Amino acid sequence: MEHLRVPIGKTIEYLIEQFTEHFSFITIAFSEVTENGIKYLVKVMMFFPPWILIVVFTGLAWYLSRRRGVALLALIGLTLIWNMGLWAPTISTIALVLISTLIAILFGMPLGILSALNQFAYRIIMPILDVMQTMPAFVYLIPAIPLFGLGPVGAIFSTVIFAMPPAIRLTCLGIKQVPSELIEAADAFGSTKRQKLFKLQLPMATPTIMAGINQTIMLALSMVVIAAMIGAKGLGGEVWKAIQRLQPDRGFEAGIAIVIIAMILDRIMQRIGSKAEVTQTQ
Repeated sequence: MEHLRVPIGKTIEYLIEQFTEHFSFITIAFSEVTENGIKYLVKVMMFFPPWILIVVFTGLAWYLSRRRGVALLALIGLTLIWNMGLWAPTISTIALVLISTLIAILFGMPLGILSALNQFAYRIIMPILDVMQTMPAFVYLIPAIPLFGLGPVGAIFSTVIFAMPPAIRLTCLGIKQVPSELIEAADAFGSTKRQKLFKLQLPMATPTIMAGINQTIMLALSMVVIAAMIGAKGLGGEVWKAIQRLQPDRGFEAGIAIVIIAMILDRIMQRIGSKAEVTQTQ
């Protein structure tokens, strides 16, 4: 008996071809808007001397975290990156992470809210997230190339898909963890679904949602580095060039810069999440 093979790969390839053939205007519009946004953001940040941005970023780190240690980490870490000659790639990486995270949150939070409030949507979305989170990161680069081509737009597409699941899951989890007694009290006072969502459930779920945003940022940063393989540039591009040219020193320097950026972002988001939790308990 001849072996029967389910053509999953061929089916996905066919769907991508049909999408690019009939809906190319969507990918073209997304590419133009996203690429212009990246160029504008990088241009604005590169307009200022590095030392000015270092002072600004240090001030933001202190303002958002209210911790001297985080501000000192930002000051020393960013100065070290500047000293290593990796300022321009770092700015490019920060721009890609910011835009990718923003898009992931804009799509992820509404889907998380929908999953929490609608059981049918929950049963559909959660298995999809299981697949998205277990799929190897490199696989997301494959559809990005035919849809958006090589470059930062394809990198952002793959990064958004890879980094979005935590935003969806933890938004859903935070809303579901709101005590039922509070929901019943809100119903007793005649609250509408919109009032319950925006005045009770989302404020109570804020610490959990912030944890999801933190994970989304970290995943976006890791994926932006991997996406250097399809022309994302930035610090990931420096690592990729170091591998190709057998320059371990340059590769380690770029890796250290990535770690510094990840540590700064992680400490800031952790502090914001802990402040939200303290505010909730008061």
